[in-house]
Amino acid sequence: MYISDEIKKVFKVLDLHDVNDGVFDGEAWFGSGKVIEVTSPINGRALAKVIQANKEDYDRVIKRAEAAFVEWRQIPAPKRGEIVRQLGVALREKKEALGKLVTIEMGKSIQEGLGEVQEMIDICDYACGQSRMLYGVQTHSERARHRMYEQWHPLGIVGIISAFNFPVAVWSWNLTIALVCGDVCVWKPASPAPLTAIACQKIGAKVLQQNNIPKGVSTLITGKGSEIGDLLNYDSRVRLVSYTGSTKLGKHIAKVVGERLGKTILELGGNNAIIITQSAELELAAKNILFGAVGTAGQRCTTTRRVIIEESVYEKFRELMLDYYGRVTIGNPFDENILMGPLVNTAAVDAMMKALSEIKEQGGRIIFGGEKLTGEKYPGGCYVTPALAEVDNSYPIVKEETFAPILYLIKYKGGVENAIRIQNDVPQGLSSGIFTNDLIESEIFLSHAGSDCGIANVNLGTSGAEIGLAFGGEKETGGGRESGSDAWKAYMRRQTNTINWSRSTVLAQGIKFD
Repeated sequence: MYISDEIKKVFKVLDLHDVNDGVFDGEAWFGSGKVIEVTSPINGRALAKVIQANKEDYDRVIKRAEAAFVEWRQIPAPKRGEIVRQLGVALREKKEALGKLVTIEMGKSIQEGLGEVQEMIDICDYACGQSRMLYGVQTHSERARHRMYEQWHPLGIVGIISAFNFPVAVWSWNLTIALVCGDVCVWKPASPAPLTAIACQKIGAKVLQQNNIPKGVSTLITGKGSEIGDLLNYDSRVRLVSYTGSTKLGKHIAKVVGERLGKTILELGGNNAIIITQSAELELAAKNILFGAVGTAGQRCTTTRRVIIEESVYEKFRELMLDYYGRVTIGNPFDENILMGPLVNTAAVDAMMKALSEIKEQGGRIIFGGEKLTGEKYPGGCYVTPALAEVDNSYPIVKEETFAPILYLIKYKGGVENAIRIQNDVPQGLSSGIFTNDLIESEIFLSHAGSDCGIANVNLGTSGAEIGLAFGGEKETGGGRESGSDAWKAYMRRQTNTINWSRSTVLAQGIKFD
């Protein structure tokens, strides 16, 4: 194993080892499945080994979760919220080490790694407050001396299948809200990033043990998605599957879980666009777009992938973006002067190169970047320069989501309605933005006839959503919602209640049945 002194320190703080069990049932760590070697995209070198789950391990975890749910759901919601608050405190104590581990394992900049851990801390605080606001509705009955109301009950086992690009934040968005709702959680992390999952699970386990919480409330199973992940998907004991990842796999999960009448939260692909109108402040737009396009090396579901620019400002904005892209620093993500680290693995680099070839074949033009970077400064084969391409929105490759730092520049003419039509003319519908100083243009963009995305911003980029409101998108993005607002309702079952205190039978709709 390649373990530097810095990595040794991180591993010691987070209780990680050269070989790690990848299954936790709430009481013990174990693993009986395949052994995988985890490598860092920073240099391509091995970090540690993880012993994954097999089917017997999976069944052991689920049985433990079933038993834990019976007890956990009876604990008052505010007390469950207090446990989640304590988890936030524990994460805050390990923030620096966890942030570094995120960077080591998946390659995002150290600032983004620390920011992701902060997001976990923030959602713990948010969920603690939410635990006192699981509101139902009361209304008046048409029948005398009857009371009607609606309440929400815990759902059961929630399966969380997270993605490599946010290896810990996605888990926390789901776990914290699900726990305060009275559910128990089984986490299947992405195969490229199991170490961060093991570290987070160990932190959470200590909090649960210190509070004598039933064993099995929060569990972990590492393994291949088509094997361990599908055990979750097909299992009727798992009432909700929350999946973050590709649209292709999301459609499979929707079909499988839907056929057994289970629930899903699907956070799938994005093909996010920003509209630049004639009145836009171009410098403001360029700065937001730069972060949205090259942050996390273009590997966010909210990454800015298309910029739709009004023809009268197109050339000026194009030159501005060329200047900004020429100043992007690329390299070791631990260097705070670096804006863009590596892609997650060499397969991601190959996918980017393939997409660039297709852009040219379909009539587009690469005007900046798109090269593989090699040499001592760029070990491991995962570094690239971010690419700018002039295209037409009708190209098949533009309709797809390439998980890489490729930004498409698209010219439009006519009113903002035409730009919105171009923006919406893709299968995905996650995040969107418009830069304009025209109030009417912004209102059109936010209207029923405007952006068809789950997120629509004015004078702000597509990336970097806050936790206070629901996160998610429409169309092939899946329609799911996580985090704030009323996203908590997806983790519960709704019940309508009527109480008759009239001492007589009164039927609704005036029906007589004497």
